[in-house]
Amino acid sequence: MKNFARTCAFGLASGLMVLPAVAGPLTVEANKTVPLKLKGTAASVVLGNQNIADVAVHDEHLIFITGKTFGTTNLMVFDRSGNQLLNTEVVVTVNSSNLVTVNRSGTNFTYDCAPACRPVASPGDNAEFFDELMQQQRGMQALTEGD
Repeated sequence: MKNFARTCAFGLASGLMVLPAVAGPLTVEANKTVPLKLKGTAASVVLGNQNIADVAVHDEHLIFITGKTFGTTNLMVFDRSGNQLLNTEVVVTVNSSNLVTVNRSGTNFTYDCAPACRPVASPGDNAEFFDELMQQQRGMQALTEGD
């Protein structure tokens, strides 16, 4: 009985490490990645909006979904015969527990305060503040893109 309980606990723990491919919505936190194990052999992956999430293919049975910014998009995976293996919504959320919004004279400025406070672009913030942060993010992205 003890071995059976250990086996069940191990099975549960390993099942939590890789999400199985299900038809329900998949929730991913912005700037985080979750693995998605596919039931079947994938040949093509289609993501609705690459501004909201990104997909990295590990192999034909495992893909990784990375949240980029909050919002909803869709993900479809097909096998070589064109049969649909997966069709799901991808919902990207923001971990708001670390966010602090400062209101100065009716204008918002948002900061991520984990472990130290730094400005983050958040819709609804002061337009100049938001635009400056977006410009900095595009500059950082340009530095990390390959030649």
